[in-house]
Amino acid sequence: MSAKHKLFQGAVILTAAGFISRIMGFFFRIFLSHAFGEENVGLYQLIFPVYTLCLAVGTSGIQTAVSRITAEKVSLGKTGEAKTVLSIALCLTLIISFIEILLIQGNASFIAASFLGDVRCADLLIIISYALPCAAVHSCISGYSLGLQDTKLPAISQLIEQVLRILFVLLLFFFLQDAGRTPSVQIAAAGIVAGETASAVFSVQMLSRRRRPGSFPRLGRISESLRLLLGQSLPLTANRTIVTLLQSIEAASIPACLKLYGMDASEAVSLYGVLTGMALPCILFPSAITNSVGTVLMPAVSATSVSGSRRALLQLLKKAVGSCFILGLSCCLFFLIFGDLIGTMLFHSESAGRFILTLAWICPFLYTNTALLSAINGYGKTTSTFLINTCGLAVRIAGVFLAIPCFGIQGYLWGLLLSQLIVSVLALAVLISHALKA
Repeated sequence: MSAKHKLFQGAVILTAAGFISRIMGFFFRIFLSHAFGEENVGLYQLIFPVYTLCLAVGTSGIQTAVSRITAEKVSLGKTGEAKTVLSIALCLTLIISFIEILLIQGNASFIAASFLGDVRCADLLIIISYALPCAAVHSCISGYSLGLQDTKLPAISQLIEQVLRILFVLLLFFFLQDAGRTPSVQIAAAGIVAGETASAVFSVQMLSRRRRPGSFPRLGRISESLRLLLGQSLPLTANRTIVTLLQSIEAASIPACLKLYGMDASEAVSLYGVLTGMALPCILFPSAITNSVGTVLMPAVSATSVSGSRRALLQLLKKAVGSCFILGLSCCLFFLIFGDLIGTMLFHSESAGRFILTLAWICPFLYTNTALLSAINGYGKTTSTFLINTCGLAVRIAGVFLAIPCFGIQGYLWGLLLSQLIVSVLALAVLISHALKA
């Protein structure tokens, strides 16, 4: 099988798994909104800035490094060294995740009150922290599989995580109702732990079938692999952590700034739940397609730029970026026509419908940015993508702290639209500059 064919096949598998997972997640969010209400959904969504920040620190950079190193070692016939790197990565991520558990559980009330602005999130933080070690195992093994160009394990484990999470919440919800008890949104947080546990167990079982027992690696190989892993993962982790920290500050500050606008705590959390738990997932749903385009585009740009064929490179970029832009325009039109209907019929929320109508305008820029930034990464200019994303986040954070107190949530939506436009302009400028030099 040719490299291009394997790449395309892998992208198709990941896209299919992503679509199925997003469809299940979309209807699950509808269930959550009906079962727990807007305010409880808002509390549930508030804990994710902390959770994603922990994942960024403990797993994201290491996962990418494992994938890169594995691909390099296997291509050189050094499969044993790739396995050593995976073992070290598993140990590192597990140590970090257990430290994060201790920090979260020891300071849950402080984090909830000071960072998230609502002490009711403390119990949810404690519950979701137990998912971190399982997420660490799952991410490392997925990175190793991607390095082997095997997308089946990450795709299946993603589906298992989603299915088990949803089944756990549904079964526990109806069991508590039948027992005459009122289900709490805490079971949604427990569902994340159940899903990550299932995906980790599946990943470990699949890995044990693939790996053959061998002799313990020499101390010299372990130290060399550790230096290699840290050398590649630390810059990635630093970049991802900074971006995630900015995203977490942005997300966690929205309810607090809504209070400055004049809302009480309950109204602010409810509106936050509608925005992040209902409206934004609708807008982001088609991004499964653009994410797969980005997955294919990055190595394709890298290979084409090395070959020196400038015409082929420009044709590739035009097709990829143009396709994403057309998809964005189509989705924009769809949400403008059916946004109100989606909000009222599916979520029983007029606010969700209004948010979808406003957010529809970001679709052409949001979807196109995926292709633009992936192409820039294909040139190896990861610093450029980091700076561009940071500029976009800075505009969004300014929208939170400056626009929301004056104009309410509408001010944040304007800032979101402006940030996507700025990212598009900057990314296009950088990409044109590199394409002309190619």
